[in-house]
Amino acid sequence: MSQSRKKDGARQRRQDEGKKGRAKADGSSDSNSKSQLSKKDKQQKDKERNARVKFVLWRRPIQTLLYCALELMELVLTWSTRLLKQRLLMSTLFVLSILISMLYKRDGPHQVYIELVHKNTWFHVYWIGLGVLSSVGLGTGLHTFLLYLGPHIASVTMAAYGCNTLDFPSPPYPDEIVCPAEPYTKQIPNIWSIMTKVRLEAFLWGFGTALGELPPYFMAKAARLSGYDSDDSEGLAEFEALNAKRNKKNLSFIDKAKLRMERIVERIGFFGILACASIPNPLFDLAGITCGHFMVPFWTFFGATFIGKAIVKMHIQQLIVIIGFNEPLIESAVEKLRLLPYLGPKLQQPFKRLLQDQKTRLHRKKGSNIPRTGSGNLLSTIFDTFVMLMICYFVVSLVNSLAQGHHKRM
Repeated sequence: MSQSRKKDGARQRRQDEGKKGRAKADGSSDSNSKSQLSKKDKQQKDKERNARVKFVLWRRPIQTLLYCALELMELVLTWSTRLLKQRLLMSTLFVLSILISMLYKRDGPHQVYIELVHKNTWFHVYWIGLGVLSSVGLGTGLHTFLLYLGPHIASVTMAAYGCNTLDFPSPPYPDEIVCPAEPYTKQIPNIWSIMTKVRLEAFLWGFGTALGELPPYFMAKAARLSGYDSDDSEGLAEFEALNAKRNKKNLSFIDKAKLRMERIVERIGFFGILACASIPNPLFDLAGITCGHFMVPFWTFFGATFIGKAIVKMHIQQLIVIIGFNEPLIESAVEKLRLLPYLGPKLQQPFKRLLQDQKTRLHRKKGSNIPRTGSGNLLSTIFDTFVMLMICYFVVSLVNSLAQGHHKRM
C-alpha cells in the first residue's frame, strides 16, 4: 500500500514538473513573440518616418504641395466641425457680429470710439501675432524679434537722440517716425523714457511668445493622459530620446543644456520655469513638453512663462537694444571702423552717409517723402532681402510640416 502511494506521488510530481515546464515554454514563446512584434512595429515606424522626412519641397515639390493643401483642408474641416458643435458660442458670435456691423456702418458720435477700437485692435493683434509666430512651431518659428520688434526699438532709440524728444506725431507714428514740427521742447531722453515709449509693443510681443509656448505643453499633456506613442510627435520623440541619454556619458553641449533645463523645471517648478523663460532660450520648447509630461498645472506653467517672457525678458531685450543703438555709441563705433585694415575706410563712409540720411529723414515735414541715398538704399535693400529670406524659410518649413503631417495621418 505504501509503495503504491509512493508511486502515485512520484507520478504526480512528474506531471506537475511537466506542466511547469510547458508553462515556462509557453511564457518564453509568448515573450519571444511579443518582442518580435515590438521589433516589427519599431521597424515599421522607422520605415514610415524615413519615408515621411522625404516629403520636402526640394525633393518632392508637387507631392509636398498637394499633401500640404490636403492637410490644410483637413484641419479647416476638423476645426469647423468642432466649432459648429458649440451652438451657444456660434449664436453669440453671430449676434455680436451683426450688432458690430450695424454700429460700424451707422454714422454718429460713436464712430470716434469705433475708430479708436479699430486702430488699437489691429495694433494689439499685430504685435501679439508676431510674438506667437516667434515661438510657435517647436524651433521653426519666425524670428520676429530680429526682424520687427528689435528694429522698431532701434528706430525709436535713434529717433529719440536725433530729435531730442519722444513726442513723435501720431500719425504717422508708429508706422513711421518723424520729429515734431518746430518749435518744440528739446530734451535728451534717458533710457527709462525710451523703454516706456516702446513698452506696450514689447509687452504684447512677449505675451504672444508666451501663447506660442502652449502647443508643446498641451501636446505633451494630452500624450500623457491618452498614452499614445511618442513616435506620433517629433517633440515627444525628442523628449523620450533625451531621457534615454540621461545616464550616458560624453553628451554634447546641447544635450547637457537640455537635461539641465529639464532638471531645473522638474525640481524647482514655478521658479524654474520662470528662470528658463526670463532669458533668451531657444530650448524652451522642451520646458513646455516637460511640464506637460509631468502634469504641471496650466496656470503654474503659463503664469511663470508669461511673467518671464512678457515682463522680465522683455525688459532685458529692450535694455540691450536701447544701449546698443544710442547715438554716442553708434557714432563711436562708426569712427572706430577706420581702424580696421583695408576694409575699415570703405565701410566707414557708407555708415556715415546712412546716419546722416537718417537724421535728414527724421527732420522732414510730416507727409513729405525724402528718397534714400545710395548707401542707405543699399543697406535697406540688404535688410529687406534678409527679412524676405527668413519669411520664405518659415513658409517652406510650414509647408513641409503640413505635408509630413498629412503623410502621418495616412
